[in-house]
Order: sequence, then structure tokens, then C-alpha cells
Amino acid sequence: MDLLAAVKREERKLEKELSKLQNKLSGVQAAAKALGSKASREVAQVKKRVMSAAARAKISKASKARWAKFRAEKSRKGKA
Repeated sequence: MDLLAAVKREERKLEKELSKLQNKLSGVQAAAKALGSKASREVAQVKKRVMSAAARAKISKASKARWAKFRAEKSRKGKA
């Protein structure tokens, strides 16, 4: 009879441990799922276009030329 009681106690311990592990597993799976979707959003947000220094200089030069033209026309209209 002692042997049967010991086996039953061990069975209850193992069932408790199994339920704890299942809870931990479901928590880890939920966290991984949440981080997985979050990580994909972060990658999309972090991804930026990279522009070369030459391209930035070209854009800057064109912008300055547009503003110079605008100011020249404005001063011409003001004097006339």
C-alpha cells in the first residue's frame, strides 16, 4: 500500500510541474508572438533611405538655385 501511495504522490507532483511548465510555455509563446509582430513593425520603421553625399549636394544646389531665382524675380517686381 505504501508503494501505491508513493506512486500517487509522485504522479501529483509531476502533474503540478507539468501544469506549471505548460503555463510558462504558453507565456513564452505569447511573448514570442507579440515580439514577432513588433519586430517586423520595428524593421519597417527603422528602414530608411540612404542618400549619397553627392545626391544631397545636388539637391542642395538645385534648391539654392530655385530660391535665388525666386528672390531675383521678387526684387525685380519690387523695383518695377
